[in-house]
Amino acid sequence: MKILALEFSSSHRSAALIVDGAVRAESIETGGRTAHAFEIINRTLAEIRMEREQVECIAVGLGPGSYTGIRAAIAVAQGWQLARGTRLAGVGVVPAMAATAHGNGWHGKLNLVIDAQRNEFYLAVFDLRSDGIEEVNPLHLATKAEVELALKRDEIVAGPDLEQAFPAIRPLFPSASSVGLLAARQKKFVPGESLSPIYLREAGFVKAPPPRNIP
Repeated sequence: MKILALEFSSSHRSAALIVDGAVRAESIETGGRTAHAFEIINRTLAEIRMEREQVECIAVGLGPGSYTGIRAAIAVAQGWQLARGTRLAGVGVVPAMAATAHGNGWHGKLNLVIDAQRNEFYLAVFDLRSDGIEEVNPLHLATKAEVELALKRDEIVAGPDLEQAFPAIRPLFPSASSVGLLAARQKKFVPGESLSPIYLREAGFVKAPPPRNIP
């Protein structure tokens, strides 16, 4: 299967092509907050001279992370499915990052941290072993103190765009290649309308007051 993977949840935005379970091409854009989605996609397709019509599935990194970036990737995937009926898959970036760390040869307790704003952080803990990956503590909202406590222990603490908050953290960014490889293994396809960013907080809305009639 030919999978185009999109990962826009951090400052390292990327697109990758996975063909028959292997990464064939990947393009990365850094800096700024705006994802130039189709520029990244076109560079990635051009790397192996693949046409858009040949893409059989689009895998999207659903975060958590940059809500704007994730929504941009989802919008591209939804439009692609409407236009061409392409299969879609949604993948959480936390297991994708754990797979990247494991592929990089990291072993031991891995604390993955992502900025959740409002002085909170997304945190998930994995055990990286030579024979695989085990989730020890699922994704949850954590305080800065909880992350600092993990840093004091003899464990790996890693995540994207957090060097200012935690100077000792290991930089680790979600990648489209890891998202695409997970999608290739899982083979869980979904309709476009079911794709939504991973967001652990309850949505809170304040109803606007009714308009006043001013004579």
